Order: sequence, then C-alpha cells, then structure tokens
Amino acid sequence: MGVFFLALTIPTIVLIYQAYSRLKWEAFHQHQVLAEELITRLDRHLRQLIEAEEKRPFSDYAFLTVAGAPTVNFVQRSPLAAFPLVTDIPGVLGYFQVDSAGNFTTPSLPEGVDNAALGIPLNELIQRQALGARLQQVLSQNRLVRATVGQFEKKIATNKMAKALAEVDLPAAAGEGSGQAVFDSLNQAAPRQLKQKAPSALGRVDDLARAPALPENLAMELPALTTSPREEIARERRQSRKERGAVVEAQTADQDAAPAVTLSAAAKADLRVRIFESEIDPFEFSVLDSGQFVLFRKVWRGGARYVQGLLLEPTQFLAGAIGEPFQAASVARMSELGVAYQDQVLATYSGHTDNYVSRTEALRGTLLYQSRLSAPLSALQVVLSIQRMPVGVGASVLGWASAVLAVVLCGGLWLMYRLGLGQIKLARQQQDFVSAVSHELKTPLTSIRMYSEMLREGWAAEPKKAEYYAYIHDESERLSRLINNVLNLARMTRDELKVELKAVTVGELMDVVRSKVTTMVAQAGSELRLQCAPALSTAMIEVDQDCFTQIILNLVDNALKFSAQAATHTVEITARADGARAVIFAVRDYGPGISPEQRSKIFELFYRAENAMTRATSGTGIGLALVRRLAAAMSARVAVVDAAPGAEFQLRFPCR
Repeated sequence: MGVFFLALTIPTIVLIYQAYSRLKWEAFHQHQVLAEELITRLDRHLRQLIEAEEKRPFSDYAFLTVAGAPTVNFVQRSPLAAFPLVTDIPGVLGYFQVDSAGNFTTPSLPEGVDNAALGIPLNELIQRQALGARLQQVLSQNRLVRATVGQFEKKIATNKMAKALAEVDLPAAAGEGSGQAVFDSLNQAAPRQLKQKAPSALGRVDDLARAPALPENLAMELPALTTSPREEIARERRQSRKERGAVVEAQTADQDAAPAVTLSAAAKADLRVRIFESEIDPFEFSVLDSGQFVLFRKVWRGGARYVQGLLLEPTQFLAGAIGEPFQAASVARMSELGVAYQDQVLATYSGHTDNYVSRTEALRGTLLYQSRLSAPLSALQVVLSIQRMPVGVGASVLGWASAVLAVVLCGGLWLMYRLGLGQIKLARQQQDFVSAVSHELKTPLTSIRMYSEMLREGWAAEPKKAEYYAYIHDESERLSRLINNVLNLARMTRDELKVELKAVTVGELMDVVRSKVTTMVAQAGSELRLQCAPALSTAMIEVDQDCFTQIILNLVDNALKFSAQAATHTVEITARADGARAVIFAVRDYGPGISPEQRSKIFELFYRAENAMTRATSGTGIGLALVRRLAAAMSARVAVVDAAPGAEFQLRFPCR
C-alpha cells in the first residue's frame, strides 16, 4: 500500500506543480499584456501632447501674435504669454526661443513694447521677469544661450523689481562654444550629471529587473522584451513642415514705416506685422547637465535658424505624465515602474500594495516589460518589474482541487489500510475459528465414538451404561449448541435471522432458564443460584424465547468455562428491575474476571483472549458476539461489569 500510495502521490504532485507553474507564467503573461497596454496608452497620450506642441506656429513663441488675416493687423497676446502658464504637459517651467545669434527670448516677456502700455500689473511683471531670469539661467548654465548679466536689468523700473530679480542667480556672460551649436550635440552623449551619478543612487536599467527564467514550454508564448516598434512608426510620421505666418515686430528708426496697431487705449507703441514663410522641424528631447528636460525644435526663417522649445521639471513631468497614470492602473498593484534616460534611471514608482498578498515571491524583481517611448522621447525607457505577483484566478481552483485530491487520496489510503487490516484480522479470526471449531468438534465426537463403540461391543458393565449414555447425551447437546450458534451466526451474517417477539412474564423466563441450565451447571460441578423478586415475576417483556434461551445458555457456558479453576464454583442468574421501565437479567461467575482493556473486545466476532492452539478453555469465539447480535435483534442491550471477584453479564430488556 505504501508503494501504491507513492505511485499515485508522486505523479499527482508533479502534475499539480506543473499546473501551478503554468498558471504562474500565464498570470505573468497576462500582466505583461496589461503592462504593454498601459505603456501604449501613456506613450499615445504623450505623443498627442507633443504633437499639439508641434502644431504651434512660429509666432506663438513671441509675446504678441497676429490674429486672423495679417492685413487686418489685429494683434493680441500669444497663447504662450498667459501667466501663470496653462499647458497640458505637466512640469513645464516655461517656453523659450533662441535666435541665430544665441540671444534668448521668452513669450512670457514682451519685447520692444512698453510694459506699462500692455496693462500688466506690477506684481505680475515682477513674476514674469523672475521666470524669464530662471529660464535664461538654466539655458546659460548648459551653454545654450548667449546672455549678459544686464539683459534683464535694463527692464527693471522699480526697486521692488530689482529686489525680486536679485533673488534669482542671473547667468554670467557665456563663453565660447555656447548657443545654438550646443543644441546639435545634446543627444550625442549622456549628460555629465547622469554620468557622475553615485552608485548608491537609482543606478542603471540593469539594476531594476532581471530577465525572467521562463520554462521551455512557455518560451515561445511570451513576447520578446525588446524595444517596441512604436518609435520607428512615429519617426516616419514626424517630418519637417512648412508654414506661412506673420510676426509682430517693433518699428525702429532704420525700418520702413508700417501701420500702427493699437493694443488698447493706453498702448501707443509703433508695431509692424511681417509676413514670412518658415520650415519647422519636429521636436527633439534631451536631458540637460543641470537635470532639467528640454523639448526643442529648429525653425528656419529667412535663412536664419531659430530654436524654440520648453523646459520641463523632471520630477513633476515624470510624475504627472507617467507616475500618476501608472499608479492608477491595475498593473501597479504588483509591479514597479522605472524611467531611465540612456540607461540611467531617473525615477521609480510603486503602486499601492498595502492590502495585497503575494503568492509568488520567487518572481520578485523579474522583468515584466520594458520599452522606449515614441520620438521625440525615444531616449526615455520605461521598465516594469514584478514586486508582488498574483498567480491568477485558476490558482484558487487548483488549490481547492489539490486539497480535495489530497483528502481523497489520504482518506482513500486510510480506508484501504483499515479495510486491509480488517481483512487480515478477519482472515486470522476465521483461521482461529476453524481451529476452535475443529477442537470443539473433535473432543466430543471422539468421546461419543469411544463410548458408543464400548456400548456396541458390550465392554461396559451394566452399572456404567447409564453413565455412558448420559455422557453421550450431554456431548450431543454441546454439539447441538455449537451447531446452532454457527447456524445462527450464518443467518445473521446474511440478514436471514428472524425473531418472533412475544409478551412473556419474567417468572416464565426464569422457569425456562432453570430447566435449561440446571443439568449443565450440575454436570460442571458448580452451584446454580436463581434470584427473582416476587413483584417482578409478573412483569411483561417482549422476547423471542429461543433467542433468549440461546443467550442465557451461551452466558452460562462462558461462566462455567472461565470459573472452572476458581475457588467458588457458583453461577448466579438474577432478574432485577432497572427503574420502572426495564428489567435486567444478569449472569455472574466467581472466576478471574475480565480486564478493562478486554471488555470492549470480547463481543467482537472470533475474538479470543487466548491463542486457539494453546488456550486452557474451550470455545470458538462466536458465543459472546452472537449474544450481542441476538440481544440487539430483540431491542435489548448487553454489557459486562466487574463483579470482584468474577464478571457479571447484564441483559437489559425494556418493559411493556
């Protein structure tokens, strides 16, 4: 049975393990698809935002722009001149423009127009000046503009403005190698700041996740974790475009006169509108040495090149454009997202996993998905790694199925084990029964044969003949009881025993007992004591007299056998009331008694306290078992108690 159990258990465990592993990697694949869909949505949203910026005309990067037909000369503020700045792109510091000479301008500040004539409040003007100084500072630190210290100072009209600008570190004059030429080399190498990042910081992309150890049978089902082809598709769509537009310029003494445009009743500045045609390149993206992001485009106008773009605060941009959408997605419950630029990690984001239970900790740190964003953000990589991986809906079903299978397998093995023990025990009992029956039949048959031969041959004297006839009769009765026990046991085993219950008084039953057992007890050399209260003699109980008689005979025979070596050779049969609704018939001997551990076993079929071949007493081991079954057939109960000395068997019948 152990080999049988192992033969079933080992393949079952292997099967469950393979199924669980399959579910785990299927869950991995499902979450990988979710991760890809998330990154695709993020990339599409960012591409739409950048495409909207790319559609801005050249003139939007000036403070004033022409609305409607240029011939109408209707001038208004540029959309980028709003303050505070309103844009869909998160983390925008401000917009800028660099001309071919490396000079910096921003649509947040008017050029060539009196600030007071524009109706800008003083506090707002101070803030606009500070923003312009901040943008110029960043660009100058990265050698992207040619600026002087006094470029904004000449616009200062009050001490209050001077004090506000003093809080901003205005850049010093840039040296050689600055201006538009630096824009051409931004994406050639990683910024110095990223190159010099300490190893204890966020590190490189390779530190975020390890490649998944996929099983061989699943390696073809999972998509390759490589760069998405979105970048190539987007690059094909991003081409230079030409536009025809108009720009507002301040009129100077060496310029031809142009129609004056009145901005308001207070604005009297002379302006002119110039119509031009320009060629605009798509946006490019880079990370500056100072850490800011820059989106810029190159514009050709009248043979001169301009650079227009916007500066982004990295933390705010990545958190708003990538981190927040990621944390709102379902895949964030089990993964961590990292953003890298040229293999250097810029930021990492984790989802809310406070109440989330992981069942596959072995996958922690495994690469789930990685991809590059579409151009111009193709230098940015997004990497998703597993932190807490669920095993899928089918895992609970597999777990319950495994538990049920384990219970069935172990329960079945236990039942088979008990059945096997029962069969072995039954086989031994049957062997003991055969030995006991052989012994019980052989002795009386031998005696009957011997005495019958002596009587047939006339060898017995006349006085001895009566003794021999009595012995033959007693042994025949003994054989009859044995045969009746075996036959009744066979009938009960086949459910063929029929009992006919009849109402009989206790006194009548005691008379039947006296007539049946007196001779048997006397021949055994013992004394019989019968006791029954006179008031109980008329009590009526329902019994089958044959079954009742067989029970009493078996109990008396058992008492005689086990008290044969006792000091007191007495068998007591009593009838006493057990309350008002029951009568107890008790058979007691004065033998050695029955030990407590054997009292629960003596009513088992074929049970013998002694070995069948070496026992000192005769018997087949079916007498007491038959007593219990016959009593149960008559709705009675049988029990044994310690009488000290000896044992007492009690047969309890309910009264009518």
